[in-house]
Amino acid sequence: MSGSKLLDDSSPSDAPDASSRPHASRVDQPLGLTVHSMPSPERVMDAQARRKVSGRWKMLAVFLVCAAPVVASYFTYYVVRPEGRRNFGELIDPQRPLPDLATASLSGQRSTLQALKGQWLLISVAGGACDDICSHHLYLQRQMREGLGKDKDRMDWVWLIPDDAAVPDKLLPALKEATVLRVSPAGLSAWLAPTAGQQLAEHLYVVDPMGNWMMRFPANLDLSSAAKAKRDLERLMRASAGWDQAGREAGKLAVQ
Repeated sequence: MSGSKLLDDSSPSDAPDASSRPHASRVDQPLGLTVHSMPSPERVMDAQARRKVSGRWKMLAVFLVCAAPVVASYFTYYVVRPEGRRNFGELIDPQRPLPDLATASLSGQRSTLQALKGQWLLISVAGGACDDICSHHLYLQRQMREGLGKDKDRMDWVWLIPDDAAVPDKLLPALKEATVLRVSPAGLSAWLAPTAGQQLAEHLYVVDPMGNWMMRFPANLDLSSAAKAKRDLERLMRASAGWDQAGREAGKLAVQ
């Protein structure tokens, strides 16, 4: 009886519902995956090479944009010379680069002429005693530089002294904006040269920011001819925009 009771107590609700069991087809079905093909090493290397070439072209484009003003100004001054335009100063051809000539300031600071690169230079040459021609040239150098206005800091006025004579004390206050250097007379004469029949000290000389002596003004300038020389300097400043920066980072070379 108990056995039949036990059988009777087992109701259909206690049996597992077929609908609640995982369907066999769902259990056995594999997951669906999408397989993408991997790029070949050749394709990867080719893409990297293209990116590298593209990057180089972009860098070159940036460089050309930055260099364009310098290249254009150099081309304008040294290549394109309009007919009928006459320089007052004589252009030096071939140009002569600054030599590696030892220099000493009046305070004894040692350097070389090549340290003057990076600025336009307006140069006079005279012994330390500074005669009347020397004093006149120093005055003209200062006035011509001041006459350049906003461009004056792009040009240094330089006095090269090829002897050991003392510079008069009365001149020192007027030389605060000048670069005054003692140099070997033989080395100086091997670089700069006067016109035939003139002395080295009778001219003013112009050196470009790349360190090339490129112009010589006529001997014994007076105020009238100095005004013509200044117009040459103004043209140089306009034609060379971008070649240099105003002023020297390290300041003027010592005069004292």
